[in-house]
Amino acid sequence: MFGRRDKVYDLLQASSEAALESAKAVRDLTRHGDNATSMANFRAVRKHEKELATQISEELINTFVTMLDREDIEAMNSALYKIPKTVEKFAERYVLVSQRLEGVDFTQRTEILARCTEVVVDMVKELRNGLHLEPMRKLRGQLQALESEADNLLLEPYNDLYLDGSDPMRAMLAKTLFEIIEKAIDNCRDVGNVIYSIALKNS
Repeated sequence: MFGRRDKVYDLLQASSEAALESAKAVRDLTRHGDNATSMANFRAVRKHEKELATQISEELINTFVTMLDREDIEAMNSALYKIPKTVEKFAERYVLVSQRLEGVDFTQRTEILARCTEVVVDMVKELRNGLHLEPMRKLRGQLQALESEADNLLLEPYNDLYLDGSDPMRAMLAKTLFEIIEKAIDNCRDVGNVIYSIALKNS
């Protein structure tokens, strides 16, 4: 029974690492623009993440002893799954329109996203280490600071895009992509909130 419990933690850890892998892939895509390789990587990560999410749900059915409530594990599983799903949505659209958006900088935001997923990985590791509240509070604070940094960047490019006025469609495409990155960062925040609430409940 305890071996099965450990397997749930292993799967959650693997799921957080898959989210990090997808965020690093989108960061590389916006830096280097290797579209074919990047999309193949995204699809592989999404497939792996989907398999992990299914395995976690199956393990909860078969596992009778867990340190955490099943509802909390399912909430974490669902929140983790949304990160690579949202990242792939960005990547698919970015590849289609990147030539039209030449000169629009997405790298700062994808870098923040990658850093957010790194914190998520650390929070999942800490969860396994014993639900200590203070380390969780610090990690959650890091996520909140990164989210605020991303929020401050969100309006920055719009002035130039809309004031230019020569290509309204270009402005709309950029706005949509920026908002998808923001959603992925919000997904990271949601994972952090779930984990922090688990730590509060069990501290």
